[in-house]
Amino acid sequence: MLIRVALPVPLYREFDYLPPIPASSNPAHCAKTAPPMPPIGSRVQVSFGRQTLIGIVVAHIDRQSSDIPLNKLKPIKQCLDETPILDAAMLSLARWLASYYHYPLGDVISVMLPTLIRQGKPLDLLVTHWRIRPNVSDANFNSNAHKQKQQFAMLKLHGTHGASEETLLLEGMERPFLKRLEENGLIEHYLQPQADPAPVSLAKMPLDLNEQQKLAVNAIIHTANTNTYCGYLLNGVTGSGKTEVYLQAMQSVLQAGKQVLVLVPEIGLTPQTRARFAERFSANILLLHSNLNNTQRMHGWEDCRQGRAQIVIGTRSSVLHPFANLGLIVVDESHDQSYKQQDTLRYHAADVALYRGYQLGIPVVLGTATPSLEHLKLVQEGKLTELMLTERAGHAKAASLYLVDARDTPTKYSDMPVEDKQRQLLPNLERSQNTGLTDDTIAAIRSTLEAGEQVLVFLNRRGYAPILLCDACGWQADCVRCEAHMTLHHSQLNSQQPSYLKCHHCDWQASIPLACPECHSPNLNAVGMGTTRLTESLHALFSNPQTSKVTYPIIQIDRDTTRRKDSWEEIYQRINTGKPAILVGTQMVAKGHHFPNVTLVCLPNADRGFLSPDFRSPEHTAQLIVQVAGRSGRGSKPGKVLIQTVQPENPLLRKLVRDGYQPFALELLKERKMIGLPPYTYAALIRCEAKTLQRATQVLKDAVVILPPHNLSILGPVDAPMKLKNSRYHTQLLLLSKQRAPLHQVLNLWWPQVLQLPSAKYLKLTLDIDPIGW
Repeated sequence: MLIRVALPVPLYREFDYLPPIPASSNPAHCAKTAPPMPPIGSRVQVSFGRQTLIGIVVAHIDRQSSDIPLNKLKPIKQCLDETPILDAAMLSLARWLASYYHYPLGDVISVMLPTLIRQGKPLDLLVTHWRIRPNVSDANFNSNAHKQKQQFAMLKLHGTHGASEETLLLEGMERPFLKRLEENGLIEHYLQPQADPAPVSLAKMPLDLNEQQKLAVNAIIHTANTNTYCGYLLNGVTGSGKTEVYLQAMQSVLQAGKQVLVLVPEIGLTPQTRARFAERFSANILLLHSNLNNTQRMHGWEDCRQGRAQIVIGTRSSVLHPFANLGLIVVDESHDQSYKQQDTLRYHAADVALYRGYQLGIPVVLGTATPSLEHLKLVQEGKLTELMLTERAGHAKAASLYLVDARDTPTKYSDMPVEDKQRQLLPNLERSQNTGLTDDTIAAIRSTLEAGEQVLVFLNRRGYAPILLCDACGWQADCVRCEAHMTLHHSQLNSQQPSYLKCHHCDWQASIPLACPECHSPNLNAVGMGTTRLTESLHALFSNPQTSKVTYPIIQIDRDTTRRKDSWEEIYQRINTGKPAILVGTQMVAKGHHFPNVTLVCLPNADRGFLSPDFRSPEHTAQLIVQVAGRSGRGSKPGKVLIQTVQPENPLLRKLVRDGYQPFALELLKERKMIGLPPYTYAALIRCEAKTLQRATQVLKDAVVILPPHNLSILGPVDAPMKLKNSRYHTQLLLLSKQRAPLHQVLNLWWPQVLQLPSAKYLKLTLDIDPIGW
């Protein structure tokens, strides 16, 4: 027998090896002590050229089945696992991913494994626990050592056995203080295997459900109890209680001893989601996201595989984890583009979740207030079952939406439909040049704050200003490595924060010039508005004691202010005090957050997405508007949303405001079908990057020449939307097909040939199935 191994190399094949050679050189002894065949799904260490690699055994084959002569095969150097670390279901998932996304199997498996496991580290890692030393019952602290005293008291609550470090950190203890208390001889750490958790129990009684919520919960529970697959689209307006549906559907699954996977699009949502689930269930809840270190990732992966993690909350890569007994998958905010991986294996987590549900025979719930057009089409085809939630939970009412004419010379529109009295046009408003907000918007913010409520101003552009412009000659600060403008980062409120120019595409940074490099004029002007500049403008209006009798805090929420560890949790706590404040945020605040005292939402640049040449932009813009609007009026107080626009007559925007997202999306779906665009056609996007534009274009031209006979539509090769990025030129080729199967049949034959083209040597070629951006 031979052993077939998948290796992490960019080759579309697996590799055959001989069984490992026994350590003894005595033939008689070897016959008695011959090592067993490494099981399928286990790790092995092998020679590959001049390298030593870690691979996964994917099959045992007869010697006649190998296309490599026996005398050229090498033996396996070492077996790293006595039992498989990937079961048959996980290997089947890996093969499906490799087949559908046309990615090498070895690289697929590499993406599925944490770094330490790929490196061959043992799985039986011990967990660090902390406890008070046996001879210490109490301790005397200095009068100013309040934090140490508090941390010691928290650990003391866990008794003589203490608790795991992970548990203590989740409770608010800090690792530096644990180390300091240990240095002072008060506490000690010890290692022991991870204990199995107790069965899941309810920590808090469920809330009462309305009729639509009951129907949704009962449908999901019925599917889970019958061990069958069904994909559900939980289509509920913002604030309709989708999370409560998740919680009550999970209850029976967890009490049956099964695991639940909950996918969220952003790291910022994981602490909030964990808090809500921990409030309902006494269970071992595991968080998985990109901020974990390698050891934490390995522990989490193993806890999923061994079944110790009962509720798993994670970002997109969590869908590739192994599970001992998975009973339900929930994809929250399933429309979000963050679920699409944009490098290496370009999978979509929602699609993989549906496949895993089908594979394991379990229900999958896609929850959203703004379903993607792809999911709405699956509902029309009967491949997803739609569960509607049309009412907000409790007594909360839908926020009132108003269009605000933000042009310099506004015109009244008497033909604005007024069937819905909550949606109307506010005309004749003047723009404030300092804030990007109209005077009436500023007045609405002020009255909201004076009423003791909170305001959210949404601007999806971080930094101070997107453009630095010379007023004399028109020079703009452009990135030297990308076809893009540099963003100005500057803060007048924080003198310690450095000022610089930064490209948000390649992270190139530069100092701010004192004068124009072209004409040497000192008249450099920051053009446009970013979250930092908007925060400063609002600070001058509402937080400056010299201009305002009552001052209100301005809380900026973007990647710059949440980069530090635990910063998002601190911001979230400030908001949830309920005190009057203005929140200035990017799309980080648009997804799933519950701010009960936010009653006014302002969108200064709502219509930018409707002017984009990207055919998906109206869909994504509408989703963002509706999601941001949903942050308003989630508590007992009514909400209001002001949507500023320079095109108040735009028919798409007016339909969205007048009729809501569902009719808007169905109208877009009809247009896509008529034009022949996704989801009614299936796409594969080939991208090439090279040092010169000529080479990047030529390889795609050569690829078109060798295309086998087909009925595909070919667009390109053309320059990518950003032709120059990170000092590399980018071109692309788009293949469209009315049916999925013919597209993949062509790719199976053609794509390996493309990679072998002479003109493709030393170039980076990538294939993206179902791309979200062209």
